[in-house]
Amino acid sequence: MKKRCAAIAFKKIHPHMVIGLGGGSTIGFLVDMIKEAQLDIQIVTPSEKTKQHCLEAGLTVLDPSFVATIDLAFDGCDEVDQDLQVLKSMGGIHTEEKIIAKMAKEYIVLVDESKVSSTLSFRVPITLEVVREALTSVLSNLSAKGDVTPRMSQTSDAYTFTSRGTILVEFTPNDKHSLKEWNTYLLMLPGIVDTSLFYNIATRAIVVTKASDYELTGGRKHV
Repeated sequence: MKKRCAAIAFKKIHPHMVIGLGGGSTIGFLVDMIKEAQLDIQIVTPSEKTKQHCLEAGLTVLDPSFVATIDLAFDGCDEVDQDLQVLKSMGGIHTEEKIIAKMAKEYIVLVDESKVSSTLSFRVPITLEVVREALTSVLSNLSAKGDVTPRMSQTSDAYTFTSRGTILVEFTPNDKHSLKEWNTYLLMLPGIVDTSLFYNIATRAIVVTKASDYELTGGRKHV
């Protein structure tokens, strides 16, 4: 199914485009298809694994800091709803991913049907990138509004830090605020760099199912 999803995405890519690519196995299939077709394109990616895969495939990879506009960006996600609101929580590089997503003229998420909800259910928490000095303050502010905890390292008894030295915090809301309200509140809370809630950013979702495939765009399904 992942390879089929990548094949649908591949059809949207044309020569001389600048393409944003996230991480994951579906993106890996897409990289292989670009290599096989020998497409003359340039790649921007926040994922070190995807970057290495592209370089090994002989593709041109640009430093994001020198790019202002991207034609298309493709990425996976943990959950997407019918209004194209997206959660990208588990990877921990959502700040970099969001920068690339917002540079793209079109940001397309690639998923199977298990990732699609009518509205975001927070089956995975919102991941927050928090500066160290604000950790206690952020935890205190959010503790009455849901379940909040720093993400622990998988290799040691310590918090999970980003390459910038910031800390990843996982938050599951228990209030019934709208996604717009949560997005605004979290981004305005001092010390939060960014969140894994991609609110009004995705323009399309390619969804593969066992029976058929479809696209979500503007909350409408197109077979």
